[in-house]
Amino acid sequence: MYFKQLVASVLLLCSSKTFGEQLPPDHILWGERGAAGATLIRRQATTSTSTRVPDAACTNSPRSRNCWDNGHSVATDFDRKWPDTGKIVRYSLTVTNSTCNPDGNGNRPCLLINGRYPGPVITADWGDTLQVTVKNSMQDNGTSIHWHGLRQLNTVTHDGVNGITECPIAPGDTRVYTFKCTQFGTTWYHSHFSAQYGDGVVGTIMINGPASANYDIDLGTYPVTDWYYKTAFQLEEEADAALQSGRGPPPGDNILVNGTNKNPNGGGSYGTVKITKGKKYRLRLINTSVDANIRVSLDNHPFQIITADLVPIKPITANWVLLAIGQRYDVIFTANQTEGSYWFRAEIARDCASANNYFGRSIFTYDTVAVTTPTSTAATAPNTCVDMGPLVPWVANTVPSDLFTSQVKNLNVDIGVEQITTNGKNIVVWGVNLTAIDIAWDKPTIQYVIDRNTSYPRTYNLIEIPNEGTWTYWIIQETPGTPVPIPHPIHLHGHDYYVLGAGTGLFDKTTSTATLQFNNPIRRDTAFLPANGWLAIAFPTDNPGAWLMHCHIAWHVSQGLGVQFLESKSTIPLPGSDWHNTCNKWRTYWDGTPAWPKQDSGL
Repeated sequence: MYFKQLVASVLLLCSSKTFGEQLPPDHILWGERGAAGATLIRRQATTSTSTRVPDAACTNSPRSRNCWDNGHSVATDFDRKWPDTGKIVRYSLTVTNSTCNPDGNGNRPCLLINGRYPGPVITADWGDTLQVTVKNSMQDNGTSIHWHGLRQLNTVTHDGVNGITECPIAPGDTRVYTFKCTQFGTTWYHSHFSAQYGDGVVGTIMINGPASANYDIDLGTYPVTDWYYKTAFQLEEEADAALQSGRGPPPGDNILVNGTNKNPNGGGSYGTVKITKGKKYRLRLINTSVDANIRVSLDNHPFQIITADLVPIKPITANWVLLAIGQRYDVIFTANQTEGSYWFRAEIARDCASANNYFGRSIFTYDTVAVTTPTSTAATAPNTCVDMGPLVPWVANTVPSDLFTSQVKNLNVDIGVEQITTNGKNIVVWGVNLTAIDIAWDKPTIQYVIDRNTSYPRTYNLIEIPNEGTWTYWIIQETPGTPVPIPHPIHLHGHDYYVLGAGTGLFDKTTSTATLQFNNPIRRDTAFLPANGWLAIAFPTDNPGAWLMHCHIAWHVSQGLGVQFLESKSTIPLPGSDWHNTCNKWRTYWDGTPAWPKQDSGL
């Protein structure tokens, strides 16, 4: 949305021996469920044994990271089974207008969480219930907080997507989000109120659980992001103007590593991390950018990748890790080099159509020496914009292939001219199947479900999936010949989707289907749609709700590149009075004299 000035919102946030790849199964299988279309087949847990067989007394430790508790391990399919700790973990986040100066370039308007950027790290254990109280202390903006990648099973109204799962939180109002940590791993939270998170409404999440390889020390979350000296709302205007004329959006001014960096003029400071010779470290990498796909590496210290988004995988090794916007990779590295200082590098992925005027750096130093400016050199970086791979989930699942050809549906991504309802102008937008998504903050999709109203506006870009217990298949196709051919990081709410395949050119059911992988494909919540290409995904309808799927380039979703799935609406758990109170307060604010109009998709 366009604002003449930023009305900032701020949310106040011994060497290990690697065990073998074979781990004990939890033996929990999901039985078939009768429904229209393809039935959900049994989930097949791994059936092999571990080199260190856990027993009832097995606990999570540096030499048994596969363990968690009696009955749960890294071999547990967390879509079907999870612990119940009975514990409620509470956080309070306050969003305020402020300023910040993360790289020494000077103060700029920011939206901070608890007065800091990035916001607090939210930490819980697998099976805990998170209860996060969000207070909007901004003067003139709404907000909503999305918990990226978290499944929100039976808690769709806490997914934090204004205009779809809730109304925005009005200035001065407070909302409590409550949901179960049915998954474990690394993720992040951010505002879904237009481009707001680009000004600071962002933080990271760490849900402790088992892992598919051993390590000694968890260094915690380590986000990388593009950074701009103009506000996100100013940049959104420039990105819109660029799209009208067929140009790319403005490049970033810097890349921040864990919230800091030096600027191109030499001001600011590098973040530093101390490490001990001989130890193995877990590092939780997250790309929280608005427009930049980023590659990262640590000189002379290869990464062992153990998770993709929130899904444990069979470990693979890479010198560089490509993070699409919204993606996360948990990696392990061993401190086994000559004691000294080494560069951690965050480089713009130009092969992914990203642009930035600088680069990200931090310094990792062995604890027996002083921190110095590193002289280490980087490994040669790849220059192909494809997701990391091959990635093999630790828990093996099979996607039914027999109904793919008859049931698969296309979602065509292209730019076009759209009559935007909020400002009455014909403008160039990103659309899915010729429609740019454009929601109404004061009447979210869940309100239509409550009212049993099926007269959804065309610009809600809503696709109904009426039955639980079915598999759905989708080909997301960037239209060949589009005037702006670029890769798009596609993120789905409410599910991890199965990536059946991806390729360039036009998907052809006759020839391309043969290349798809149905036996234990990678599943994750964010993956690349290649430029001038296609992405084939599948997911089971096992989570009733209204779920947004969108490009995670902030300018693209604001320009309309999104679609929502209304899944099994007859069984969606409907909200209580607190949800209606949030909407009533927002409508009172919005029907009054709001300072700024809505001039984008609202997402």
